[in-house]
Amino acid sequence: MKPDILSTQTKEPQADFLLEEMPITKHLIILRSHLFKIVGLIIALFFCLLPFANQSYQLLSEPLRAQLPINSTMIATDVTATFMAPFKLNFFVALMLAMPFIIYQLWSFVKPALYEKEKTLALPLLLSSISLFYIGVAFAYFITLPSILHFFISVSPETVAPMTDINSYLSFCLKLFLVFGLTFEIPIITLVLILIGVVSTDQLIEKRKFIVVGCFFIAMFVTPPDALSMIMLAVPMWLLFELGLFFGKVIEKRRTV
Repeated sequence: MKPDILSTQTKEPQADFLLEEMPITKHLIILRSHLFKIVGLIIALFFCLLPFANQSYQLLSEPLRAQLPINSTMIATDVTATFMAPFKLNFFVALMLAMPFIIYQLWSFVKPALYEKEKTLALPLLLSSISLFYIGVAFAYFITLPSILHFFISVSPETVAPMTDINSYLSFCLKLFLVFGLTFEIPIITLVLILIGVVSTDQLIEKRKFIVVGCFFIAMFVTPPDALSMIMLAVPMWLLFELGLFFGKVIEKRRTV
């Protein structure tokens, strides 16, 4: 047992020494190569998806078009909007599809600086992070967006025919997707804070009521000005916090065993 212990003790300082000896220019060169790969893939996906840009926008506008009255359509208030809106959406789709590769490249850059114990924790957290982001976007598109659109169109006056500008609708959707995608990262953020010792599960339990109020307070500012949108964001935020707290308890119990 002693030789094994000695070998494990000498590996980590050696790794630190090698990392310290590596010049900053070497790190920047390695980072640049990873960034080139990321940008290259995004550009390739963008041009591959460009012929389907209009179809992508049709898919994005499906929830709105399903709620519009028969005599209402989407409109373009700018001459370039019919080109720019699908163009912007195409870039967003390319970025979303490239996200696993982006995470992998960032992981490849950071991995040599981590010890084995940190690697076993970091990789599942990264994979869970990207998965939860996708789930958040899907939740926003399939559940939240149709509900919000139905609410706003149903309360519009009878003398007003809803006709949404395609650029405004795109900005609204992308903001909603980003908000819900980041919101679904709450379990990962909670776990990381527990793992690095910033907070404990007992402290989070004591402050639970303030956290729940904070969820509704944040949702009030980042969602459209209606109660339905606020509730549809605040409740998932609270439940995701509870999920992160649950796994945090599991990790703390394993540490004490």
